[in-house]
Amino acid sequence: YAPPPLGGATHHHHPYSLHTAFYWGKEAHFLFSGWPDGDSGMYALALILVFALAIIAEFLANLNLVKPDSSRVATISFQTGIHAIRAGFGYMVILAVMSYNGGVFIAAVLGHAVGYVIFGSGAH
Repeated sequence: YAPPPLGGATHHHHPYSLHTAFYWGKEAHFLFSGWPDGDSGMYALALILVFALAIIAEFLANLNLVKPDSSRVATISFQTGIHAIRAGFGYMVILAVMSYNGGVFIAAVLGHAVGYVIFGSGAH
């Protein structure tokens, strides 16, 4: 994609242009190039995926499977692995939200809220 010529007022619409403000609609591209690409079913699936990723990130943030009598090295190794996986899920949610799609933002926030209620609030 070449920039517009100097001094010219022509505007070209690049198919993968980035938004700088929240917008609504299924015309979004996030996590994978060309997906969901305006397809209503794929957009709904993408929102469900972001929602689930946020719930999983909350689950992993509140996971405590270490037994008190475990070795220190095993405990640290296990907790480091869980932390890395949680960070990966969290960054995927962040990247999806960076599409600036309002539906994706709401799915991420609701996913984190539901995950917190289920796993982090002590209600389980």
